[in-house]
Amino acid sequence: MFERVKAVIFDMDGTLVDSMGMWREIDRNFLAKRGIPVPEDIQQAIEGKSFTETAVYFKKRFQLSESVEEIIAEWIEMSKNYYEHQIPLKPGVRRLVEYLYKKGYKIGLATSGQRQLVEVVLRRHRLKSYFQSIWTSCEVGKGKPHPDIFLKVAEDLGVKPAECLVFEDTLAGVLAGKRAGMRVVAVYDAYSVPQMEKIREVADKYIESFEEIA
Repeated sequence: MFERVKAVIFDMDGTLVDSMGMWREIDRNFLAKRGIPVPEDIQQAIEGKSFTETAVYFKKRFQLSESVEEIIAEWIEMSKNYYEHQIPLKPGVRRLVEYLYKKGYKIGLATSGQRQLVEVVLRRHRLKSYFQSIWTSCEVGKGKPHPDIFLKVAEDLGVKPAECLVFEDTLAGVLAGKRAGMRVVAVYDAYSVPQMEKIREVADKYIESFEEIA
């Protein structure tokens, strides 16, 4: 799996941490507060989008009076406590990250999440020191499945895309990694099951858990 690999890049939500269920709940509560039912296609519609892109999408689709900045601030407030106290690492994550670090691999994080929340996650789980490059989709300007964020992390780490191995849980993330010219390992997440067949087709390898390799 790690042949000719110099850098390993992780997604965060659904890959490093088991947080996708939390975001489903936040979407429900956010819309319910405004008397809006949750559309069946909402998760597919926003998958891979950056925080800003998602806020723009919500504002337009649901005709919200709040500004994009206000929507983002509310989501951060709604999720911060979960990240600080409840959201766990996926099984095997810590052992794998520590192993990669000891073996001298460069490690990066490429997430659609928001920088403030990324800091909360890495601080709580004492992982920040292992990552040499951390970028969010908001910071690079485009969300997944665009390859921009993975290319930015590779550039930051000083490696070629072909020398990178990506771990992702969603179809948008897997596509972004492949479009960046990287090898991609898809990681099981319950909330990606509806797209599992396509994810398996696109990814170079599929694992049920990091414990298979850590």
